[in-house]
Order: sequence, then C-alpha cells, then structure tokens
Amino acid sequence: MFSTSDLPSTKRRSSQLLPTEQPAAEPPSTGAAPAERPWTDRTAEVLEAPRPSAAAPRATVLQSLRTQIARIERGAASGPGKVLPFGLDAIDAALPGGGLPLAALHEAAGAGSDLEHGAAAALLIGGILARLAGPVLWVIATPDLFAPGLAAVGLHPDRVIFAEAGKEVLAVMEEGLRHPGLAAVVGEVSGPFGLVASRRLQLAAEQSGVLAFVLRRSRRHDDPALAAPSAAMTRWRVAALPSPPADPASPDTPGLGPALWQLDLLRCRGGEPGSWMVEACDAQGRLGLPAALGDGSAAQAGPSAGGGAGTPPVPPADRGPDRRSDRARVRRSA
Repeated sequence: MFSTSDLPSTKRRSSQLLPTEQPAAEPPSTGAAPAERPWTDRTAEVLEAPRPSAAAPRATVLQSLRTQIARIERGAASGPGKVLPFGLDAIDAALPGGGLPLAALHEAAGAGSDLEHGAAAALLIGGILARLAGPVLWVIATPDLFAPGLAAVGLHPDRVIFAEAGKEVLAVMEEGLRHPGLAAVVGEVSGPFGLVASRRLQLAAEQSGVLAFVLRRSRRHDDPALAAPSAAMTRWRVAALPSPPADPASPDTPGLGPALWQLDLLRCRGGEPGSWMVEACDAQGRLGLPAALGDGSAAQAGPSAGGGAGTPPVPPADRGPDRRSDRARVRRSA
C-alpha cells in the first residue's frame, strides 16, 4: 500500500518546468473614454438628428418624426429627398416636403372608365415629366399612346423612349429604373399590381433616384384592382370635368375654356389626402386654378376629404359629357 504523499509534488514540478509569469503591466491611463461600439453611417445620422423638445408643438414633433422616418426609408443610396412642387399651395401643402417626392413610385388612374378619363391621367403624368430634365422611358402594353397629346402638355416626343412590352411592362420598368440617366420611367398597367411588384419598383427608384409612375388602366370605374394595396408613395385619381364657357361673362359666346380636372390624392405616405378642382396642364406642364376660383378662396381651402378648393367632388355618374378640346385627348378613339 502506498499513499499520495509518496508521489512527487505536482505543484513543485510545475513551478520548476514553467517560468514564473508576472502579471502584465497596465498601460498608463490617459483619461480618454473607452472606445465605443462602431455604428453605421445611417444609424449615426438618425441618432444625431435633432430631437424635438417636450414643449414643442404637436405639429412640429410629428414633422420631425416624419423626417427621421423618411430618412431611414430612403437609405443612404438615394441621398437627400428631392421634391417637385406643383406650384399650387393647396396641393403642395398636402405633400411631404412641399412637392411630389422624386426617387419614388407613384400611381395615377382615371376616376372612371379608361375611355373617358384615362386621357386625363396620362396628361397629368406628362405635365409632371415636362418639368423634369432628361429622357423619359414610357413602357406601353399596346401601341395606343398619342404622342402629340403629350407634346401639348410640354413633354416633347424627342424626349420620350417608347417601349412596347406587352405583358412584361413591370419587368421593363424595373430594368429602366436601374439607369440613373433617365429622368423618369412610366409604365401602363391594366392588370393586378400588388405589394410585391410595387415594392420592387419602389426600391429600384430609391436606389437610382429616378421618378417612377404607374398609369393604371381599367375599363371599369369600380375595378377592385385599382384599390389594392401597393408600396407607391402617392396614389392619384383624375376625372375630366365639363369645360367652362370661353367667356364666363358671356355664356353664349362660342368656344370652350380651359379643360378642368378633379384631382384626388387618395393616398400619400407622410402627407394628407385631398381633392381639388384644377385647370388641366398647360404647354409647360403646370396646373392652374379655375378662373372662378382665382380670387384666393381656392388657395385658402386646402386639402379636404370631401372636396377640393371648396368644391365637392363630382361623382363619375353625375359628370356631364366630356367637353375637353382635341389637344387634351391623348388616346385614339376606338
């Protein structure tokens, strides 16, 4: 029998084989704070954004929060958000940043059947693009776009690249949005347009900074596909109204006044929906106030859900015959 006391000391042998380790000396303190965890540029930008004080008005707090959320949604690739004002205070006040956001996806459609109101929606898009510089890619499903109608609102055909894509409109739009040399990409969609497809176009527009417009076309004014959710920044509805007399003081004078539209903003991310009665786009692509409302009451009315510029919207079934002039027709009659 033997005991553990007969074995050599493990502790003594370890101390003989291993060198004596001295604790590492701590570096002298310089008084500097310990290094913080690195943050991404976007996170730092959001954290350094000015925070509203508790005493700030509610409107100021909401606007500050919307600005921070928009900065996060845009990402670092698209840079600062740019807008295109309409030039009408009532409409610009309802939009985030005081104008139509660029580098984003937008929707426009007629308020009724495509045959009656589809031309107004196309002319609205043409007038907006007329005030941008650069070429425009217009993707169509069928060759029924009347280029002289676009020229009447300031969008000259020399600036437009027409692409007939059939059923591949969305795919051609997404490819076009990857080219930052374009001013805008427009696509005519007559079928379903869901969240997946719209989100892809929205992301492509954000990354390249190119404006994207989807022109919704339908033969029915109550098509449920037009109300389906999408990732578009704004959603517009345009209706053609009867034109006023050429001389309001003399209704019997032959001729027609400027074309009138009922412009409805149904959805706006970070803005307020509204409805306005406006004059159709002129040769420079600008909207105007009707002469009867040009005394300031229209500009003071602001957006409202019930009607724009103090005038209630006219239901599609109650509108009079379409009396727009020939220059306002962008679609060929069947």
